[in-house]
Amino acid sequence: MKRDCLSLKDLKKEEILYLIDKSIEIKNKIKNNEDYKPLNGVILGMIFEKSSTRTRLSFESGMKRLGGDAIFLSSRDIQLGRGETIEDSARVISRYVDIIMIRTFEHSRIMNFAQYSSVPVINALTDLLHPCQVLADLVTIKERFGKLDGLKIAFIGDGNNMANSWIYAAAILGLNLTVATPVDLSPSGVVIKEAMEIAAKSKAKIELTQIPYDAALNADVIYTDVWASMGEEEQTARKHALLKHYQVNENLTKDANPNYIFMHCLPAHRGEEVSADIIDGKHSVVWDEAENRTYAQLAVILKLLGRD
Repeated sequence: MKRDCLSLKDLKKEEILYLIDKSIEIKNKIKNNEDYKPLNGVILGMIFEKSSTRTRLSFESGMKRLGGDAIFLSSRDIQLGRGETIEDSARVISRYVDIIMIRTFEHSRIMNFAQYSSVPVINALTDLLHPCQVLADLVTIKERFGKLDGLKIAFIGDGNNMANSWIYAAAILGLNLTVATPVDLSPSGVVIKEAMEIAAKSKAKIELTQIPYDAALNADVIYTDVWASMGEEEQTARKHALLKHYQVNENLTKDANPNYIFMHCLPAHRGEEVSADIIDGKHSVVWDEAENRTYAQLAVILKLLGRD
C-alpha cells in the first residue's frame, strides 16, 4: 500500500527515530565514498510551486548520489492548477516517476494531490508544515548531543510552518519544547490541539508563551525562522512590528545552556530574526542543518519506496 509523508503525523515515533539514525548512516556512507546506490533506476518528480535553493539542491543531489535521478518541474512547466485539475495532474505525473516531492502553498493542495497520486508523495513545504526540515533538524541535534531526550528546545518568532512542525515532532517523540510567539502570530490551533492530545500519551512537555526569554532560559537548542515567509510580503511590516522583541541575539541567549546550539532553516535575514553574531558565531549549526536536509530526505525516500 502506498505511503506518503505529508506530515510527521504520518509517521510513528519508532519510524522517526529510525529515519534519524538512517540519515546518519546514509551521511556516513556518502562521506566515506562507499558504493551505495539503493536508488538505482528511481526517478523523483520535483514539483515547485514555491521556489527554493536548498530544497532543489538537497533532493536533486541526494538522488544522484544514491544512483537515482530527478526531474525538476516549476509552476511554469506544468499545468497544475492552470487549466488542469490537481487530481488529473497527480494521475498523469505519477505515471512517469516513482516518487514525487511537492513544495507549494496551501496544505490542502498537497493532500489533494497525494490522494490521486499512484506513487508516494513527500511534503517539501507547505504553508502549514515542513516535515523534511524538522527531520534534518533532529538529525543535527542527535549528532551534536548524542540524544534528543532531556533537552530543552526553544522555538522563538513567528508561529509558522516550522513552529507547527516542531510542535508535532515534540508531541510524537516526547520532547521538551517551548514556543515563544506573539499572541497574534500563534501556531495553528488545529496543530496545537492535535499535538496536545498526542503529548498526553507521549509525556511530551510543550509550552506556549509570549515571552522569548522564558523560552531561551536554560535552552539547549534555540530555533528561529524568517518573520515573513515567501508569499507573505504584504504582511512584512505588520509581522516586523509584532516580532521586534523576538530577535535571537546575545542578550536573549545569555541565560541559555552555555553549550546551546542555534538553528535556522534558512534563508536568514541578519538583523531581523537573528543577529549576525549569533548565526555566524560558535553556537550556530545552520550549515550542518542545511546539509543534513539531503540525508534526511533520502532516508524518507528509501522508507516510502521500501528500499531501506
